[in-house]
Amino acid sequence: MVQRIKLLQDDSELAKLHQQLVIPGILTENEFWATRKKLLTGENRSSHQRAGLKSAMLSVITPQNDGRSNKVTFNLTPEIIHQIFAEKPVVHQAFLKMVPKRMTETEFWNKYCRAEYLHSTRNAVAAAAEAAEDEDLATFLKQDDILTNEARRKIRKVDPTLDMEADQGDDYTHLPDHGISRDGIKEIPEPPTHYDQYKRNFLQDLNRHAEVVLDGRTIDVELGDTKSLAEAFARSKQDTSNEISDVNNNQERFNRASKMTEIEDLQAPHEPPVAPLSIKDPRDYFYSQQANALKTLGDTTSGARSVNRHIQTQEAYTCMRESLSDIISVGLHDSMIKPEVALKVLNGLTHNISSTKYNLGTNNRETILDQLPSMTRDQLLNHWTSIQELLKHFWSSYPIKVDYLATKVNKLKDAMQHIYPKLQEIKESVPSDLRHQVSLLVQPMVQALDAAFAHYDTDLQKRMAKSGSKANGRV
Repeated sequence: MVQRIKLLQDDSELAKLHQQLVIPGILTENEFWATRKKLLTGENRSSHQRAGLKSAMLSVITPQNDGRSNKVTFNLTPEIIHQIFAEKPVVHQAFLKMVPKRMTETEFWNKYCRAEYLHSTRNAVAAAAEAAEDEDLATFLKQDDILTNEARRKIRKVDPTLDMEADQGDDYTHLPDHGISRDGIKEIPEPPTHYDQYKRNFLQDLNRHAEVVLDGRTIDVELGDTKSLAEAFARSKQDTSNEISDVNNNQERFNRASKMTEIEDLQAPHEPPVAPLSIKDPRDYFYSQQANALKTLGDTTSGARSVNRHIQTQEAYTCMRESLSDIISVGLHDSMIKPEVALKVLNGLTHNISSTKYNLGTNNRETILDQLPSMTRDQLLNHWTSIQELLKHFWSSYPIKVDYLATKVNKLKDAMQHIYPKLQEIKESVPSDLRHQVSLLVQPMVQALDAAFAHYDTDLQKRMAKSGSKANGRV
């Protein structure tokens, strides 16, 4: 913050732009300085590295009890919600389906916390009873089918020749005094029952958490807006095509298993592929080959003959004189240079020579801005700087995928819309002899604004049509 204040104090133009865009609320402080990261050399030096997820597991986040009543409190921060969506795809999908169509966000997280509390009691019978009464609550109590399918796909990628049953002898968790300690209690494998789908497996939770932490943050969105966060997760998962990868993995698995199980003595010799020769009529084939050979021979013979043509010097001189005489008497029918073009170039050169005669000793690099009054020049430069800053943020906000960007674009549009009358006032305020030059300066600004508004209208119509089709049940 200190460095930002110093930059504003040292650069008056930057301070003026900051006052025009940030003070009225068109841009936030972070948005304004996000495009000037190079100026903030020491302030955001560590911002080049994206912060990863915390190593603390969700199971470590225990509920809090005040000790006075039976009320249990869960503290869900935006960071924890981000981790829940990343580690539990079923919760993420349930949020997109239920909120806000079937319940509010608060009701949704109350049900989720209720399910987490039931899991913490390790009472699968009670969890199954409540799941039978509440269908929405059962979504959080049962095993995650999405993670189960992902685990099956990963198992298919394992080398089929690997004997995983040979490692079962190293499993001591089923023996007495052995097991995995969790929350002060050792988890010992139990015989399968009807309530297994309502139980949690610590090793599965640990592996899933480690996988998410190693993957890092797959999305770049501001935390706080849960709906935007869920939509960003959905977009990131749409880019992956599991069907194609499954087909490739199955084919690779089959090829690897085939190579390991084949017996070399029973395999056919590997020979390079040969293209079969198919000739329908042998006579056509031989006739065409004979014709090609004769043609090649004829070309070689004709190429060996050298054409020797000589002309005497006197004959060449006589021919040239006759050609020049014809040109002098008749003239050229097709002139290489058009007369009107030559006249235009000559007039231009004459004008430049005459103007240079009277401009000797003056600055020939004087621009249109130098001819304008100082106040008008400063206003044009100020508007051009503002337009550049607004357009930079406007175009960087597309495509609009979240409500935050839509709100930002609307603010930028309103700010750009107010520039049109100001530019018109500048054109009308200058003298008549300079009005044309000012129009030439204002024209690129207006064209840039028109392009932005045209894109805004087109994109708005597309988004409205898309939202209307979704409301009607069409995708």
